Amino acid sequence: MNEQFDFYSKTAIKSYNLEDKIRYQLALLDSLDAFTRRHSENVANITCRLCEYLKMDEGFTIYCTTCAYIHDIGKLFIPPEILQKTSKLTEAEFEVMKTHTTIGYKMCMKDPKLTPYAAGTLYHHESLNGTGYPYGVTAKDIPYEAQIIRVADEFEAITAIRQYKTHVGIVDALKIIIDHAQPEITKNHSLKTLSDEVRYGKVDKNIVRALFKVVVDDIEYEISSRYEYINYLKEEIKRLETAMRCYNKMEAAMTESKKEYYKAYAAGYLRPHEKVELIPQTLQEFKDSLKAREEHIEKLYSEARQVKHLTV
Repeated sequence: MNEQFDFYSKTAIKSYNLEDKIRYQLALLDSLDAFTRRHSENVANITCRLCEYLKMDEGFTIYCTTCAYIHDIGKLFIPPEILQKTSKLTEAEFEVMKTHTTIGYKMCMKDPKLTPYAAGTLYHHESLNGTGYPYGVTAKDIPYEAQIIRVADEFEAITAIRQYKTHVGIVDALKIIIDHAQPEITKNHSLKTLSDEVRYGKVDKNIVRALFKVVVDDIEYEISSRYEYINYLKEEIKRLETAMRCYNKMEAAMTESKKEYYKAYAAGYLRPHEKVELIPQTLQEFKDSLKAREEHIEKLYSEARQVKHLTV
């Protein structure tokens, strides 16, 4: 039995049968590079679940999730040397990268099947306070679907391990997004008199709060999944401990016939690929594996508690 865990495999998408309804949009992802395709799938997953916690109706959820699937479709026309660069982009390269929003929008507007979802491609990097791109519009001019995708996109981008960056922990990633949700307020002004540029942060606080719930769901799902593997390890340890008792008797036997008897007895508890001579080593490996996974679950519990205490 192999331990497998996919952080994004627990998805609400299937509950809406979205795969049938967005088959055409999904097919477009095959044209993207592997990192962008995986990113787009993950962003759509998170977006769908954000919509659930934001209590959006099914129609909007399907629409918003579809927008998320193709939000980066414009990257098809970003030069590979920029899109896949392993180091930080230069200012000029970043300007080219930013054009994926307007390129994606034009692609959608030229295709009747994609036109309804054009807003997601165009506005998903805009900020409520006007510091985003491509146009630097503020809260009142940013479609809500793009605001949701912005949060999902940012979270996935920060936490994903890619060819050009290392992994950032979940809690630290959320703290970055919390910081982006904070308005720049001076002591001498009230929220009502402030311009959009300082009244809002980059992202919507309600969407960030929904993200907290999505993340806790994922952590708890991972804990549940890992417990299944831990139970498997415990059963294997019991089996190997029985084999170990036979092994010890084999080692202590005074005659060859006794040794062979206990060796055969021990072998009866082993898997086809396991060897009697390696029982002590195999048992220790299973015990070490169990300890490591139990320690990891404790870290997950701690992580979930930290997320539950975050505020924005």
